[in-house]
Amino acid sequence: MIRCHPLAAAAALCAAAFSAHACDECDPELHEALAAAPAASRTKLALVRVQGASPSSLPSNIPTTRETVMREDIERSVNATDSEDALKYLPSLLVRKRYIGDYNHAILSSRASGTGNSARSAVYADGILLSNYLGNGVGGLSFPPRWGLVTPEEIARVDVMYGPFSAAYPGNSAGAVVDYVTRMPSRFEAHAKLAYVSQPFELYGTKATYRAWQASASVGDRAGDLSWWVNLNRTDSDGQPLTFANRLASAGTAAAQGTPVTGAVLVPNSSGQPWYLLGAGTQYGTRQDHLKLKLAYDVGATLRASYVMGLWRNDADGNSESYLRNAAGDTITSGAIVIDGKPYAALTGADFALTREKLLHVMHGVSIKSRGGGEWDWEAAASLYDYRTDDKRQNAVTNTQPAARTGGAGTLADGSGTGWHTLALKGIWRPAGTAHVVDLGVQQDSYKLSHATSSIVGNYLADGASALTSNVSGRTRLQSAYAQDAWLPADDWKAVLGVRAEHWQARDGRTDFSAAAGRAYAARSATFLSPKAALSWQATPETVIKASLGRAVRMPTVAELYGATSTTNAQYINDPDLKPETSWTAELSAETTLGALQSRLTLFAETTRDSLYSQTAFDAAANRNITRVQNIDRIGTTGLEATLAATDWLVQGLDLSASATYTDSRIKANRGFVATAGDTLGRWQPNIPRWRATALATWRLDTHWSASLAARYSGRQYRTLNNADVNGFAYMGVSRYATADLRVLWKIDRQWSAAFGIDNLNNAKYWNFHPYPQRSYCAELKFDL
Repeated sequence: MIRCHPLAAAAALCAAAFSAHACDECDPELHEALAAAPAASRTKLALVRVQGASPSSLPSNIPTTRETVMREDIERSVNATDSEDALKYLPSLLVRKRYIGDYNHAILSSRASGTGNSARSAVYADGILLSNYLGNGVGGLSFPPRWGLVTPEEIARVDVMYGPFSAAYPGNSAGAVVDYVTRMPSRFEAHAKLAYVSQPFELYGTKATYRAWQASASVGDRAGDLSWWVNLNRTDSDGQPLTFANRLASAGTAAAQGTPVTGAVLVPNSSGQPWYLLGAGTQYGTRQDHLKLKLAYDVGATLRASYVMGLWRNDADGNSESYLRNAAGDTITSGAIVIDGKPYAALTGADFALTREKLLHVMHGVSIKSRGGGEWDWEAAASLYDYRTDDKRQNAVTNTQPAARTGGAGTLADGSGTGWHTLALKGIWRPAGTAHVVDLGVQQDSYKLSHATSSIVGNYLADGASALTSNVSGRTRLQSAYAQDAWLPADDWKAVLGVRAEHWQARDGRTDFSAAAGRAYAARSATFLSPKAALSWQATPETVIKASLGRAVRMPTVAELYGATSTTNAQYINDPDLKPETSWTAELSAETTLGALQSRLTLFAETTRDSLYSQTAFDAAANRNITRVQNIDRIGTTGLEATLAATDWLVQGLDLSASATYTDSRIKANRGFVATAGDTLGRWQPNIPRWRATALATWRLDTHWSASLAARYSGRQYRTLNNADVNGFAYMGVSRYATADLRVLWKIDRQWSAAFGIDNLNNAKYWNFHPYPQRSYCAELKFDL
């Protein structure tokens, strides 16, 4: 919460401050009136005085580019079924959400960080860490942010800070920092919402309609010094198939042995080679429950204590189907097969896998924060994220359908006991008689990974674990101290200088390949220093120019250090000595306001050394090529980002926002390779498109009706380090895309509202390894008391 600084006397700046920080200490009606008033002809650089119990994790003075989405924007313009949808139209951002309730692949991408780099962004909710730094990317437990701990109905606003320019954040902020601020009531309120989504889907041999239901309810109140909020949400979703069993056409032989089948679909793969797609898999049916409880108590006029508890439960069934039929028309799911007169490898349980997952994750957060606004304010906060239950059951390779549908041999992957906890002490110092605001603090973030896979001999759907087949475990800890000073060195100038010191430890690392074969790893530690600097200049009454520079050190995760194993030759497969990623990032921005028009142009550049990717290199000790997570020597990125926003553009009630980003991100130096030495040099960094753009137009017809039309574009990109995946429009490819979304909101009266929307209006078929959703129809009914 913010109280406007005396230097921010202009009504436009006061209104902007309220919009960005949800001040609860000034009159909301006054701020709404200010926000609706015409902007003043001149803005003025000022220091921000944080003076409330806001749960936002952002520091008091932001040294870099920031974008904000308010609750009203989401309600009017976004068909939001998951919290990550709030980011859909922000500049240079993409969340790899494949279906409603996607819990294991929805990774955030930013300017120089792709959708395989989940550890290069930081996501918070009310200051509590949701990013999962146990690993990077997907695989095993998978490591996207825990989006399910926030629902769209809770969101008051979302702040996004680009780049690692604030000393208050670890090196994982190299890409972006996302902070969700959720609702806290000032009086009694209650809300309920029902939503339905239908997706007709047709691809290869699959033609079906997949549907999702959502129901949510929330209630809250404030009585004296105590305020509380409870939110419940249920999602029942069927997503489209995400994987496809396949055989390379060239793998067939002349001898015709096996069952002749029809139904295989012959298409080029991502490398342009012809292959047969035999059936669809990983078609998730998910049932998710979310519970959030928040309490806040004002201890006097200047101190607030807060507690939040979040519970997320997910039951997910992953199903598969075969396209293949024999001469009698029976479905074929096992044994050797013959396609077009050539035999291919026998179908196994891995081709048509069945998975059954049960997850129960619990989050706790507690804080006490002063808000006096004097020389000192402070905050103490702690959080815990616990994988209470995390079980994944799957049929064995030898256990094929249809028998596998009712039991048989399989595996159980158990991630229970995994999680992280954080502790932070923060202060804001405003030295008397000076134009300085200093943010400072100490933090500790601790992570524990425990992922054991065991065989099940009897019934994999119900029986307990048998023999251990693999286990990855370990711990990391990051202890940090930071200081950041913002001041006004002269009229029309603002400077922010900061430094972050970090001490990192990894210990208790162990990889087991069976109950009898395993290896423990020695503990290690390192210390790093990351300076930050920013300078802002009020060049004209309407234009501000900002320059920012920052260093970020992204530590290896537990899974990168001790995971990605496949044989008992552990000393060659794992690399517990991985170096951290080190990035220097800079940006230069010009922001200008011309009446109702606001625009920004940002030039950004980043050099990252020792980037962590899975690749191949010759290991002299093993005397062979080894594929594993390794360091890439240097990646260089430069780009240009432009944004435009307008209120009442051309006609009354028409609001417009748009962005376009050009990025050149290439591998500059690398001792590793994919197929042959040197094959990655000069190639594009994976999952970073050269061009991306968004546009959103919202027309507020009157107090009851609004309509929004949005468009998103992403250019060509690659998934592999050597850019060998030349065909993006294929399973395992990454394609360009251009999609449009529509939303119409009807405010029936003060309490009731309804909305209808269409995502992917033009029914584009596009890919990011897996197929994205096709045209989807959305309907909502909402009640607010």
